[in-house]
Amino acid sequence: MGIRKELLSLAADFVTSARRVTGVRWISLIGSLTTEKEDPKDVDLLICVSDDVDLRQLARFSRRLKGRAQSLGRGADVFLCDEALAYLGRTCPWKSCGPAFRASCDARNCGVRTYLHDDFDDIRLDVPQVREREIVLWPTPESRIHVPADVEGVLWDQVLPGGTGTTQPTG
Repeated sequence: MGIRKELLSLAADFVTSARRVTGVRWISLIGSLTTEKEDPKDVDLLICVSDDVDLRQLARFSRRLKGRAQSLGRGADVFLCDEALAYLGRTCPWKSCGPAFRASCDARNCGVRTYLHDDFDDIRLDVPQVREREIVLWPTPESRIHVPADVEGVLWDQVLPGGTGTTQPTG
């Protein structure tokens, strides 16, 4: 199995878990896996969440995704936005979250909202701009861009109940 297919499979596993978290509105694939790039460096996902979502669960699933990607010599990032498409940050990389656990945490508001890693000095996404280049994986597959065949074949078939395997661009 090639690295691309392995990363897509890891993304599918993540989405299958994360979609069950109450407060997750949609999950999208962003970054190099949305292209035909044969040797992507990582898995990038964007998740829209409600204000009351349990970030502890999402962070746990994200750590598992990152660990599995690292075992392949790759990386993974799970970015979060709210329902107004404002960038919130990433999921916290630590098993125990808060200033009492990590003096080295670079989140601006460590512990204010547990398991939210708002490291805006490192990364700040313009979510509306990113959405123009994303592939929505859940709850309904859609895209404004060309969807690589392996994204349809691996991700959509594994993530959606019964699989669909195909979709048309929405834009």
